Amino acid sequence: MAQNQNLKNLSEAGVSVWLDDLSRERISSGNLAELIETKSVVGVTTNPSIFQAALSAGDSYDEQINELAARGADVDATIRTVTTDDVRNACDIFAPVYESTNGVDGRVSIEVDPRLAHDTDNTAAQAIELWKIVDRPNLLIKIPATEAGIPAISRTLAEGISVNVTLIFSVERYRAVMDAYLEGIEAAKAAGHDISTIHSVASFFVSRVDTEIDSRLDAIGTPEATDLKGKAALANARLAYVAYQQVFETESRFQGLLSDGARPQRPLWASTGVKNPDYPDTLYVSDLVAPNTVNTMPEKTMDAFADHGTVDTESLVGRGPESQEVFDAISALGIDLTDVFLTLENEGVEKFEKAWGELLDATTEQLDAAKG
Repeated sequence: MAQNQNLKNLSEAGVSVWLDDLSRERISSGNLAELIETKSVVGVTTNPSIFQAALSAGDSYDEQINELAARGADVDATIRTVTTDDVRNACDIFAPVYESTNGVDGRVSIEVDPRLAHDTDNTAAQAIELWKIVDRPNLLIKIPATEAGIPAISRTLAEGISVNVTLIFSVERYRAVMDAYLEGIEAAKAAGHDISTIHSVASFFVSRVDTEIDSRLDAIGTPEATDLKGKAALANARLAYVAYQQVFETESRFQGLLSDGARPQRPLWASTGVKNPDYPDTLYVSDLVAPNTVNTMPEKTMDAFADHGTVDTESLVGRGPESQEVFDAISALGIDLTDVFLTLENEGVEKFEKAWGELLDATTEQLDAAKG
């Protein structure tokens, strides 16, 4: 089967195309394998909301949940078994991609329990536990970039475990994430791990930044405020890419690890589905093109790009000064950017906690029904 030309062009520009979704139906129907063959998909990300949606749709999980109920499994063990089985099977589907890209792609992510977002010790402990349960080299453990998550990232990497850092909204926090990555790689090297096998991506959230700042611009309501709508998210991502280039392409700390096989922690553009219908539906893909990046897309966004997406190779690199001007203008209007990013982080954690709670409730009902 031929690859879609638009997504192929994106891939050839250096952007790894990942799907922001996973379900047992995708795996068993062959849909995931088909996306690899036709849509240039080379990875998958998951989160609590994705698993909640997957388990609540259809009957793909009924047989396994009934079996687990018969064995007396509680709700936490059931969810852990079901989700890690899906992720392991997806890892196996992506194994050829993992091998052909020398471990860069072919990656599948699974997130630690979102209720641990402010608990460093238990986040690190569960990250290690999930790594052992899935037992696949192309796994990424997702850890949120909360203040408690930052040291957990370093601890997990120090164990030789590959990490997807999630819920990054500000460049300031992104710099802390990159520092945590380097600290973890240095610790892994000191512990005797082969650091060439340790990979990481930093999931920088995009569309939600526009949603939050646009609402504050609307509240101001001046022509100057209106003119800035839809500009913050791309400016934020472009400034993040400047920071990435500084840390991984020029600064000596990472350069000193290259001879030992260290890999750069790639920026991953997350939350790339457009929330505002007034904006182009491929905005956060077409305008975030640069080498050594990942774009993880919901299927709706991927299909839109496959249909009419364009690749602008000058959309990201070298746009730092004008992007800073956007934020200077937003700040000049009185918008507190520190509050914006804290609000987005708190909402992100709460959203995943809520989805996890719904997943727990629905699975408990299924277990109770199975036990009859």
